Amino acid sequence: MTTDTSGAGARDPARNRWIIIQIVRLFGVACVAAGLAIGSNKLQWPLWVGYLLIANGMIDVFVIPRMLARKWRSRN
Repeated sequence: MTTDTSGAGARDPARNRWIIIQIVRLFGVACVAAGLAIGSNKLQWPLWVGYLLIANGMIDVFVIPRMLARKWRSRN
């Protein structure tokens, strides 16, 4: 009797968590880029929105991944 480990349920949870952390970082970089575009008048939004996006992006790049990694740290 063989077991099929190629299913979606058999994926390593560490791999899925790593992917989530990378997506959060990528979203943060996109927010910073959009904020800089607003700041340089490439996008027509109020300047405070640009500052807000830059601040949110910095938090997404530097703070949230560390919080997620600490939350998901294995207890072995």
